[in-house]
Amino acid sequence: MDCSLELMLDGACAVMRERLEGRAPKVGLILGSGLNPFAEQVQDAVFISYGEVPGMRRSTANGHVGRFVCGTVEGVEVLVMQGRIHGYEGASAQEVAFPVWLMDRLGVGTLITTNAAGALNETYQVGDFCLMADQLNFTGRNPVAAQEPALLAPRFFSMLDAFDPGCRRLALAVAEREGIAVREGVYLGLLGPSFETPAEVRLFASWGADTVAMSVCEEVIAARHVGMRVAGLSLVTNMACGIGGASPSDEEIVDVAATRLDDFSKLMRGVIAGL
Repeated sequence: MDCSLELMLDGACAVMRERLEGRAPKVGLILGSGLNPFAEQVQDAVFISYGEVPGMRRSTANGHVGRFVCGTVEGVEVLVMQGRIHGYEGASAQEVAFPVWLMDRLGVGTLITTNAAGALNETYQVGDFCLMADQLNFTGRNPVAAQEPALLAPRFFSMLDAFDPGCRRLALAVAEREGIAVREGVYLGLLGPSFETPAEVRLFASWGADTVAMSVCEEVIAARHVGMRVAGLSLVTNMACGIGGASPSDEEIVDVAATRLDDFSKLMRGVIAGL
């Protein structure tokens, strides 16, 4: 980043507040691959492209619209990222974390991060939802590993219950009420953009990871750094490479996500309403 993190956040916050015209979102939602259409359900929406916000990277991933959507879902003020920033797009760890820290500056206290993931756990099936109970950050990066993030909040912080237990209980209750099967498991994040190898899949599964993808971990670290509550939900869009002969593709991920958007919407609306 060319100038100080705090100055960039101040500038971005000023632009966002001007565009939000008094709205005060309390829940942030990051939509993963294939899940961007949920943003269309936000009512009284204000749209702000990432390119309008100082310090924000533009999203280049397939299907990631690349804008903030602010409005209401179930009467709750939300700030939705319709598309995320990935490390594999050339973004630094701090650039991936930037919109999360920006949400915190805007008063968002709870972050819901979602993604499409591959299943390492062979009992999982394509189309399953999995609540993140914990994570393994295998990106090789940490957004707080620099001088400037220590000015935002204390440098050293606990990652116990990184995914808020209360949010997880709420999500499970919503899923039961709606008749949607939801698993709980450990998520492992990679840098990408290459999919994992079969040897890596076997290794990650032996570590106790249940799902794998190329996002989320740096967002969660950034959110916990500044004290935000976090909930994480993966949609299993493929079996990880080598499991049952699986060879993941980007197209497969988007196609599977399209079949589960109705249930994803029910889960998100229920959780947001209950926060």
